[in-house]
Amino acid sequence: MKTIIQIVLWVACVGLAYAIYQSVTGPIQFNKVKEERFGQVIAKLKDIRNAQEAYKTVNRKYAKDFNSLIKFIDTAEYTITQQRDSSYMEFDKTYQIDLLKEVKIIDTLGTVSVKDSLFKGDNRYKTLMEVPFAQGGEKFEMKSDILSKGNYKAPVFEAKVDKKVVLYDQPEDLLKKEKAEVGVEEVNGAYIKVGSIDEVSTSGNWPPIYDKKGESK
Repeated sequence: MKTIIQIVLWVACVGLAYAIYQSVTGPIQFNKVKEERFGQVIAKLKDIRNAQEAYKTVNRKYAKDFNSLIKFIDTAEYTITQQRDSSYMEFDKTYQIDLLKEVKIIDTLGTVSVKDSLFKGDNRYKTLMEVPFAQGGEKFEMKSDILSKGNYKAPVFEAKVDKKVVLYDQPEDLLKKEKAEVGVEEVNGAYIKVGSIDEVSTSGNWPPIYDKKGESK
């Protein structure tokens, strides 16, 4: 009987030690996985934002879906212009003399492919809708609209993905905590997103550390 009790106590001690180990190393491993995956998702959202900004420059609104956006990247071109100052003499009827008139002249220099300008020959734009690490092949949710505030109207867009899609294989308790995060050093809320349908903004909800990582590559 004594031996059985000793074995039970030994198993309990091992179990407790493992639980303590997991409570310490679990969050560390979770954060390592999170930062790696979030980094790649955010890089994709930045590509979406850049493509949408290019689309708006040409079309004065944002693309409503990925098919429209990818087709635009494949075929559209920017017009390259140059602005210069000029002047000429013009007779002024009021003063009855010639006066110097200053003007700005915009010259069209040519065009450049949107695809080459944004992606430098890389075809990653063809998979803009695909979420990195998504086990079930989930796509980014994206929509656009025209926001009206009084007499002011502005095009807006938003692209996002639920954090659980990216962290599908992580512990449920840590995932739940992550989705409730709010802070200057966190990806706030349940989604990783860029832009907004409710306000005029093309910002992402991630902290500056993810931008710095992208710049260092």
